[in-house]
Amino acid sequence: MSSPTHFLDTNTCIYIINKKPPQVAEVFGRHQIGDVALSSVTVAELAFGAAKSVRKGTRETLEEFLLDLMILPFDEAAAWMYGDLRARLQATGQTIGPLDLQIAAHALSAGVTLVTHNTGEFARVSGLKLENWFPE
Repeated sequence: MSSPTHFLDTNTCIYIINKKPPQVAEVFGRHQIGDVALSSVTVAELAFGAAKSVRKGTRETLEEFLLDLMILPFDEAAAWMYGDLRARLQATGQTIGPLDLQIAAHALSAGVTLVTHNTGEFARVSGLKLENWFPE
């Protein structure tokens, strides 16, 4: 399996799972297995969403979605990157949500592009490569 080139953010995963909008799932389908991965932080956010969902089968649908995806653990390199990013953003008053900050730090430390519809918030993170598969 190759090294991933992209991390999916939580909102992108939800668009793919629900096939709404369908264009996001279509772009995802054009990538090779192994090119797209998830941060364990994203999986935690998705697991929380599934746990609080009232829709039957949400957890099973999520587990099926995760089967072919590489899930990378939030490691020491990501932790150090998180500390640096948080200090830098806090010093400039440009903070972002704590889990989004962890996902951004993990993407930076892994050297991958983050696929998100939340580009406004993530754009505050200098050096983070972003893609938005959501149709404009």
